[in-house]
Amino acid sequence: MGKNKFHDGPGPSQRQLRVGELIRRTLSDVLARGDIHDPDLNHISITVGEVTTSPDLKIATAYVCPLGGQGGQDVISLLAKNKSELRRAISKNLSLKFTPDLRFRLDETFDRMDETRRLFSQDDVLRDLDET
Repeated sequence: MGKNKFHDGPGPSQRQLRVGELIRRTLSDVLARGDIHDPDLNHISITVGEVTTSPDLKIATAYVCPLGGQGGQDVISLLAKNKSELRRAISKNLSLKFTPDLRFRLDETFDRMDETRRLFSQDDVLRDLDET
């Protein structure tokens, strides 16, 4: 079974959460301004939903979603191709001792929420909920 951002054990430290949020904001700003020298990447609106960091802060995983949800794997490929430039932009904007290596994953949170809404709107589920 593959790893995901939901795991057992102790949760992330306050430092991991703080650094993850700083990276998320910076990455969002860099992508929104089109600071990366890749025209293919600059014409896509990308939402950075969350950034998690490893306990040693050496790896940061950004969960991203293109506007409209289409072409997710293409966006992941473009981000990975421009990882060095994105990492430099983060390094320039944050005062961290080491800038973490960036990983990019599709943020499937919205897909799960849509599926949950769809399930709750089914007649048999609504009927069962009314009985409780």
